[in-house]
Amino acid sequence: MRNITEWKINSRQLLIMLLGSFLLAFSYYHINFQNGLSEGGFVGLALLGKYLFDLPPALTMLVLDIPIFILAVWLKGRKFIAHTLIASMSFSLFYELCDSFSPLRMDFGSNLLMAALFSGLLTGLGAGLVIRAGGATGGDDILSLMISQWTGLKIGTVFMAMDAIVLVVSLLYLPLKETMFTILAVMIAGQMITWTVQFGHRAAAPRRPVTYGMKKKTA
Repeated sequence: MRNITEWKINSRQLLIMLLGSFLLAFSYYHINFQNGLSEGGFVGLALLGKYLFDLPPALTMLVLDIPIFILAVWLKGRKFIAHTLIASMSFSLFYELCDSFSPLRMDFGSNLLMAALFSGLLTGLGAGLVIRAGGATGGDDILSLMISQWTGLKIGTVFMAMDAIVLVVSLLYLPLKETMFTILAVMIAGQMITWTVQFGHRAAAPRRPVTYGMKKKTA
């Protein structure tokens, strides 16, 4: 019975994760991709691999995710892994649907400030919803969650730091202007993630850290 309970998924959490995954996929395709903005984390590394070596982004993401998922199986609970698998697969599905069937164009032209603002708000909200529901959308999210728990840093701060490293390397193929606006989008997203995840927690328990679905260790 205990094993069944560990794998059980709450319907409300599932809906929140699906909404968050959709917002992420929608923003990555319709805003970042269509306006020349890159992205940090493993997504940014996958895009970097595509531009530099013509590597399939899906394959690159898989290679990066596998070792983190293996580590997460040991360090996190089964429920978190189940949530993460659902969020990751739904994100990939939503992105593929946007790429293949969506007629919507959100080309902001030369107004990259607006593109960065919408990207930051939507990706931050989407990632925050997935994390708040007890999951993650990929290996970089899991890594950020673990670093946040181990160091005590805010989850949004860790996301921003990891993304910044990738974006600096992305200067190899991205123009300076687009990279600077991408950094702005990442900064906004990081703050949105922190707000979304911590909303309501501080008032209820101001001194208790938010564990983001991390497995509690037992004796």
